Amino acid sequence: MAKILNNNYLSIEQMQNQYLNNNASESKSVTADGLSFDDILKKNLVSESSELKFSKHASDRLNDRSIELSDSQMERLENASQMAESKGIKNSLIMVDSLAFIVNVPNNTVVTAMDETETNSHVFTNIDGAVFG
Repeated sequence: MAKILNNNYLSIEQMQNQYLNNNASESKSVTADGLSFDDILKKNLVSESSELKFSKHASDRLNDRSIELSDSQMERLENASQMAESKGIKNSLIMVDSLAFIVNVPNNTVVTAMDETETNSHVFTNIDGAVFG
């Protein structure tokens, strides 16, 4: 227990120790599953970061063109995004069959999607790498 000094104030070190010791015991509480808050947070962060997201713009493009990705195409897109990340690419062109996707790799987000009618120009801007998935 911290020692009380003049005027009932504790020293900074004693207050810090008392506060940290109290918080340490509180943070070790567990859920019915036996997981701590820290465990649950880490688990959710890992699962969120590994899942590829689509921006509103990319979703709109897919809907406007009635493009539906098969499970296989989605898996290839995710794998290609992971390959781009391993190479240090920040904004990648990812080709899956006749579809082109621009992916912001650090945010794990597809920012736009194009079908074969839009890729005929063969010009893609604002990318620093390409992956064929």
